[in-house]
Amino acid sequence: MNSGNPAFPQEVPLGERDGRYLRKAIGWSYAAARRGNRPFGAVVVSAGNEVICEAYNNTAESGDCTGHAEINAVRALAGRGLTREDLAGATLYASGEPCVMCAGAIFWSNIGRVVFGIDAQRLRVFRGQRQDQRDAELSCRDVFRASPHPIECIGPALIDEASAPHVGAWKT
Repeated sequence: MNSGNPAFPQEVPLGERDGRYLRKAIGWSYAAARRGNRPFGAVVVSAGNEVICEAYNNTAESGDCTGHAEINAVRALAGRGLTREDLAGATLYASGEPCVMCAGAIFWSNIGRVVFGIDAQRLRVFRGQRQDQRDAELSCRDVFRASPHPIECIGPALIDEASAPHVGAWKT
């Protein structure tokens, strides 16, 4: 899946810390798939390197179309006593590029950094052309660029690892 196709974004190399936490998010994508959900996972890590929360996509088991991994992670942050400044220093690791809804939640939460695995273009290959599997074709970067506060966005990264749980997970 990590082809040299110019239609796909180039893979971004990661340092040890980012690689470790992105792999943790990818691990949650496998957990989601085992439970019958779409394979997406997310992990939020503080500036001090503490895992604040971990989440997976639970749309199938919950019946909630907003149960994306990133949304579930942002929801899990509520009531933890974190300030907007705390979250501005946090990083959300997502196994897949955040969709428009998830990018909006990241913006509203004030999380200041996002690292993602498989990008939306490669995900669309897995999803195919079925209307019920299509997404709004707007990059999370477009949403983040519209933010009045900075949101650093790194990805795609670890593309082959992040792609693996999607093999056979989508209806054709």
